[in-house]
Formats: sequence, structure tokens, C-alpha cells
Amino acid sequence: MNELVGGIEAGGTKFVCAIGTGPDDVRAIERFPTTSPEETLQRTIQFFKDQSTELGPVAAIGVGSFGPVDPHLNSSTFGYVTSTPKPGWKDTDVVGPLRNALGVPVAFDTDVNAAALGEWRWGAAKKLDCFIYLTIGTGIGGGGMINGHLMHGLIHPEMGHVRIPHDLTRDPYPGHCPFHGDCLEGLAAGPAIGERWGQPAEEFPDDHPAWELEAEYLALALVNFLCTVSPQRIIIGGGVMRPHLFEPVRKKVQELLAGYVDSTSITDEIDTFIVPPGLGSQAGVLGAIALGQRLCNS
Repeated sequence: MNELVGGIEAGGTKFVCAIGTGPDDVRAIERFPTTSPEETLQRTIQFFKDQSTELGPVAAIGVGSFGPVDPHLNSSTFGYVTSTPKPGWKDTDVVGPLRNALGVPVAFDTDVNAAALGEWRWGAAKKLDCFIYLTIGTGIGGGGMINGHLMHGLIHPEMGHVRIPHDLTRDPYPGHCPFHGDCLEGLAAGPAIGERWGQPAEEFPDDHPAWELEAEYLALALVNFLCTVSPQRIIIGGGVMRPHLFEPVRKKVQELLAGYVDSTSITDEIDTFIVPPGLGSQAGVLGAIALGQRLCNS
């Protein structure tokens, strides 16, 4: 696949735009804050217009977006961000303005499904046909593949909004989610950590007590996903997921499962079962390029 393709990681905090063919061939990349839909999409369009002068036009663009979104091609709102809690972005058409301004086909999916596709093509999910990709950051999202197909259905997975046990005596924080209060995202995403402890999570040392609670909440969610989806691997990225968190999360998962899931992947090889992204922080934008490549190959 040698045609140049555009990728857009449309995050709730920042957009990342890139042009290339894969991890070893990214010709241009730019990051900027997610502001209003109009300003952010115009800046995105300008990036591709400017780069086309030097690199030539892209054959297609893939978008992995924060959500919820409408990923269904035959829907009248395909390519929209729908019932998002992000102010100003509810019912925003993302694909339409890009397609109209740039004149190329645009693929669209959730940011986590895009990252999952990137990990399947080039990263930590190669040769797997059932895995989960989670991002723990400003929000919490989950996607992945089942039987080699990206996860879709009624809409798409919303793994950040599962309900998990919440001991209000131990953790009286009511939760950050405007829809559900103390769902997983409401308890364990970056804003929840910051509100609970009174300072941003990125300022915490590795031995801060916030991390013990965070590891427990994440492990509770992972056990639910393990018992329902039965993935071959769980990949966890995002700005909150620091390297030191993996070990307590893995140990807590083993403790909560209590030997019930009888697989050496859990009992003996959990270090290679719950892992960071192979593509690191570029999983999202590279996955968006992979989405665009699928359009070129279809």
C-alpha cells in the first residue's frame, strides 16, 4: 500500500493529523487543541490542503473520533459525533465538511476502534482475531476486534460507561460523568482523578494513593470485559495509563478472577496479556491511516 493516506485522530482534547503509509513512513504530522467544531475542522482541512502542495493529494482519509459517534455508512448521520458530553460538539458532522472541502473518500470510526486497527496492522495485536483496546485519558473508551472484525453493533462499544462497584465509604467522590455519575469513566478518567484529589493526575508521583484506587477500578472493568468478550489480549493506552500502573492492574485482575478463567494467559503470562500499545502514543493516528487504507483497498 504505497498511496499516501491521511489520518485524523479526533480526540476530545486534541486533534492529530498525519499523512503517510504506516509507522515507518509518516510524511507530515500536526497536533492542535480541540476547540469549537468549526475552528477545529477548518484547521484540519487547512493541514491537508497545505500538505497537498508539497506531498501531493491523499487518496483517502481515515478519522478515528471521540464519541459517541454514528459509524454506520447507511445512516443519515454517518460521520457525526452524536450524544457527546463535550460542550459544543453534540450532533456535529465531521465527515461531511472534510469530504466536501478535500474531495476524497473519508472512513470514520471511533478513536479506539481506529487505534485497535492500527495495533492489529502494526502493533501489539498482530495475528490476533479477538482483542480489546482501551484508552484511559480525558475519557475512557474501548474498542477492538471480534473474529477479525472491528466491534460495531447497535452503535459501537461504550466500555467507559460500564458500571463497576463503588464503595462510597472508601471513595465518597460522586463521579464525573454527566450522564451516569460513577460509571467507569466517571470514576477513573483523568478529570475524575483530578477532581477527587484536587490536582491533575500528571502531577502525581508514582507512589500517590490515587494509583491504588485507579488500578482497582480498571481491574474491575477488565474482569467484566474478560468474562464477556473473552479477548486474547487487552491493550491499554491513554495519558492516564502510566507504565507503573500495569503491574497493580494485572495483579488485581488475577485476584478478582480467583482462578476462574483457566488460561495460562491469565495465570502465568499476564504480563503479555495486559499490555501497552505497540505503537505507543501514535496508535490512534496510525490507526486512522489504516482506516483510510481500507477505503483504498475496497
